[in-house]
Amino acid sequence: MVSTPAAAFNPAAPTQCQGSEGYAAAFGGRRTFTLRPEELEAVKASLNDPAVATAYRALIARADEALARKPGSVLDKRTIPLSNDRRDYLSLAPYWWPDPANPKGPYVRKDGQVNPERDTNRFDRTALGRLVSDADTLGLAYYHSGERKYADKVAALIRAWFLDPTTGMNPNMNYAQAVPGRENGRAEGVLDTSGFIAVIDAVGLIGPSGALSAAKIGKLEAWFSAYVDWMRTSKNGKEEAAAHNNHGVWYDAQLARFALFARRDDIARKTVAAFPKLRMEKQIDASGALPHELTRTRSFHYSIFTLDAAYHLADSAACLGSDLYRTEAKGRTLRKATDFIAAYRERQSEWPHKELKWPAQALDDLLVRADAAWGPGAYRRQLAGDMALRYRSAE
Repeated sequence: MVSTPAAAFNPAAPTQCQGSEGYAAAFGGRRTFTLRPEELEAVKASLNDPAVATAYRALIARADEALARKPGSVLDKRTIPLSNDRRDYLSLAPYWWPDPANPKGPYVRKDGQVNPERDTNRFDRTALGRLVSDADTLGLAYYHSGERKYADKVAALIRAWFLDPTTGMNPNMNYAQAVPGRENGRAEGVLDTSGFIAVIDAVGLIGPSGALSAAKIGKLEAWFSAYVDWMRTSKNGKEEAAAHNNHGVWYDAQLARFALFARRDDIARKTVAAFPKLRMEKQIDASGALPHELTRTRSFHYSIFTLDAAYHLADSAACLGSDLYRTEAKGRTLRKATDFIAAYRERQSEWPHKELKWPAQALDDLLVRADAAWGPGAYRRQLAGDMALRYRSAE
């Protein structure tokens, strides 16, 4: 393994993420890890730009809708987990369906086709998704508007989902992505908490408001510390860590970020150090392709999805003084993997693998992040929606 730092990468620079403190020192006390102060500050200074202003108005409209919603919790589901504890998270595996030949028998798999039953109030998946979306929206709305009501709502969401002793989720995924008739909970269910990465940054964005006291943030850190322990010691957590596809990369991305937030830098550091040999050497081929994802019915989507996780881990690595964006492992690099899929931008008909629904917007969003990592000018920034409020249009 050869690590080649770029001249622009300087862990001691004031704009760099600093361990478990994130970007707080350079960002007015906002303890973010993915969202970068130089990008957000540039956007905030350009709110009068027509494209940014349009995105801002849409953001505020969604934030106001979120204000009117009652904070969700794991108590909202109609199904009681086998533990008989409603505070245990419960979800249905996305690609598993009733068997038409045996309706009362075990579910069968249809790769790439999501069972709509998954998103009903029988389970927690929809409520968790709403938590992530609302917290992310409200945190960004607070940053750009300065209106305290948005920060207060983020705090209410955090208290209801994580901290309230009556409604707070237990820090485990024992019953996540269950398959009726087959498994009561699967290792793949660990992926359901990937959205908490965005929640952590939302908490960081509202930091200066004081909407969450230091004591409450300490309790939230303790929640994530307990979840980190569950990820490392439970059967489902260990099996997910051993996954050889996008699940393994997302496991690393979550573990490192949650450990940083929980101020357990040693765990994050070990995860980062292991990544080149454990994931890059084994999951990226010499061309830059991700072979484990190419077998899927949504091969391009899952290639993007895997790199999304890898970028999150690289962002965490930067907090620890490591540059995974420019690390080489037996000729494999994240840049080469990015170039492999970027080559098919606006050339979807030439993609030689299966893809049920071409994810053009997801590719554009990924390449905005890629340009922030390797640019300026490494990739064309094509901003849409909230991305125009997270990243400047050009360097």
